Amino acid sequence: MNLAEVALRLGREGARADRNAFLAAQGPVSNAAFQRMVFLIVADLLSVGVKPGDKILLRMTNSVEFAAALLAVIWVGAVPVLQNSQFGQSELAHIVALSDPRFFLLAESLHDDPAIAGLKPNALRLVVTHEGLSDLSGKKLNANSATPPAFDTSRDTPALIVFTSGTTGRPKGIVHAHRWLEALGDSNRARVPPQANDVVLATGEWSFISALGHNMLFPLRNGTIGAVMEDRASPERILQTIERDRVTLLHSVATLYRRILGTPGIEKRFDLNSLRGANSTGEPLEDSVRNEWQARIGCPIWEHYGISEAQMVIGDGPGIKKRAGSTGKTWGARAAILDDNLAQLPAESTGTLAFGFDYPGFFLGYLGDEAQTRAAVHENYFVTSDLARMDKDGYVYIVGRADDCFKSKGVLIAPRELEDAILGLGEFEEACVFPIPDREIGNKIGAAVVWRTGAVSKQTNEKSLASALSGRIAPFKFPHRVLAFEQLPKNANGKTQRSQVARIAIERMSASAPTP
Repeated sequence: MNLAEVALRLGREGARADRNAFLAAQGPVSNAAFQRMVFLIVADLLSVGVKPGDKILLRMTNSVEFAAALLAVIWVGAVPVLQNSQFGQSELAHIVALSDPRFFLLAESLHDDPAIAGLKPNALRLVVTHEGLSDLSGKKLNANSATPPAFDTSRDTPALIVFTSGTTGRPKGIVHAHRWLEALGDSNRARVPPQANDVVLATGEWSFISALGHNMLFPLRNGTIGAVMEDRASPERILQTIERDRVTLLHSVATLYRRILGTPGIEKRFDLNSLRGANSTGEPLEDSVRNEWQARIGCPIWEHYGISEAQMVIGDGPGIKKRAGSTGKTWGARAAILDDNLAQLPAESTGTLAFGFDYPGFFLGYLGDEAQTRAAVHENYFVTSDLARMDKDGYVYIVGRADDCFKSKGVLIAPRELEDAILGLGEFEEACVFPIPDREIGNKIGAAVVWRTGAVSKQTNEKSLASALSGRIAPFKFPHRVLAFEQLPKNANGKTQRSQVARIAIERMSASAPTP
């Protein structure tokens, strides 16, 4: 099988050739037009000597050209290397050294990007346009050879490489096989069954595995339409795209849902009646945010838990009754809660979340790092860094990342629980809980908050927040220090960087402390 051939299969059927594959700012792109674009790039790649197994780095933002380039590379048996277009030269240098690409495919807007200057000068740089490839001077390659069949490969052959955001260290290369599209496509199709008129939008860049699947590959495979938001996500831009393309299914992260809701009356400025459901991933979604979204926007948010080494593996959806605090049930992958010795724990026990590695949606390994691959896979389990519990009916409750949780006065503090309580007050757009090292009690509890636009009172301190939280959580979980931020630092995928929040907050507290 070839992943690109699977993705294009429905669009190649005659009855679907005139249906739209994508909706973009420049207008709709039919399946037939999109396939023509893919095959123009296929011919151009072959004309410059691309061979099966070659690694080709894509430096592009979301666009129909990105989608065509990705599938063309896979069609000829080469392996696209995806990385976030916001990565700087140091991150790119690491990625280039690890992946050793023979070619660079660049967006027209990034063809002279200084971040790639000097990186692997012997790698041919080509610019992707809707008419195929050109050199850096703008001259089209214009190869006219007939399109060959998709390169015949096995299900377990590397198909694409994505990189993590590098939040906890250097970005890791994750190698996915051709089998990934069918495994995850089936799971996502079952979780939220597509409808004939569906238009799907994901707010993340397609270098992020969740957005790549939900916004580009799954719609192509399922015969639905992908809405393309070319620019960086903001509340207004997201809602403008929903209105423009009559989006029915939205995929985003909890931070952006909070930001949208943080603007009073924003839902009245856009026509959002097309939405039948939204999906949240990448970070915990608080029940308070879910409930407010339903009340103000008029559609549910379904949550799912994903990891770059697969994609969506746990989630709820329109066919699953929601349980408060739960992320849902497993899809495709088999979940288990393990103790420190990798023994499976009984229902309702808190332990480390793991998944059966026999699920075909899982990655082949970390690029160039067999030791790290072996460290992540134990006794045919992929072991995550998250703490969770699972009830007797298979609902999974994420407690938080093991390295995010900390002890205060000997009690384990799970930031997610306290953040949910703070956001439930309705006054804050964002909240981030972190430890403040303390000799007496181990750690004090810190909370960084971002006020909502139009909040009545923007004066808060530890005493006032504790009073507001009274009855919502146990008193020993009240924050010892509260700091207001204009915005919280995010990584390239829009997730809050807890370690950065803690560093900035502790620096601010030290600077404001009275001189002894």
